[in-house]
Amino acid sequence: MSGHSKWHNIQARKGKQDALRSNMFTKAAKVISVAAGKGGGDPVMNFSLRLAIEKAKAAGMPKDNIERAIMKGTGESGDGVRMEEIMYEGYGPSGVALLIKTVTDNKNRTVPDIKHMLSDSGGSLGNSGSVLWMFNQFGWAQISGEQLGSMSRDDFELAMIDAGAEDIQNGEEGMVDIKTKVENFKKVLDKLNELGIEPKDSGLIWEAKDKVIASPELQTKLENLFGEFEANDDIEDWYTNAE
Repeated sequence: MSGHSKWHNIQARKGKQDALRSNMFTKAAKVISVAAGKGGGDPVMNFSLRLAIEKAKAAGMPKDNIERAIMKGTGESGDGVRMEEIMYEGYGPSGVALLIKTVTDNKNRTVPDIKHMLSDSGGSLGNSGSVLWMFNQFGWAQISGEQLGSMSRDDFELAMIDAGAEDIQNGEEGMVDIKTKVENFKKVLDKLNELGIEPKDSGLIWEAKDKVIASPELQTKLENLFGEFEANDDIEDWYTNAE
């Protein structure tokens, strides 16, 4: 979790968020469409759709765009385009493990793009199962410490633990990271909502069982690779065992 947050925060600090804003809504719309296609267009009944919509709203995506993405996923838009969620496994520079989560309407475009990015960084695309075993999946939510308001940190942590949170850590720049088992994730988000706290970011993430410490040289290579991932419309997220 901390590694996931670290690499994504590096992109933000480098000022890439402004240049990449044009593809932010595209990615959010794809995730919404996939969720709506799998579980229906009602976010009350479809937890994955609810998460996708909340993320899109946090990114500033207009309501009309969200509704169009839902209709596309349920087939109501009539465009016939089908989005597919695919996880790719591979290796980055120095052999670090990578999980690359994609949402695409054309994997014949996506796969060569990923292979090219990995190859340029000194890595390669792996077979199914080659890397996934190195990771565990968790629910993850990130809030700002300021969102606690007058509530004490101890009271907040007790409320989260009662809801099923497994780990609560201080993140960078005043953020608080909350980790939970997948089966308790909805309860934790519901508790945050009950407390009037809207996560800055949340979702199901993959965390490496064992981390490897990246040297300064490797960090630079990874930052460049992850910048390419971020700029690619088909790549929704990525996870690594590099710390």
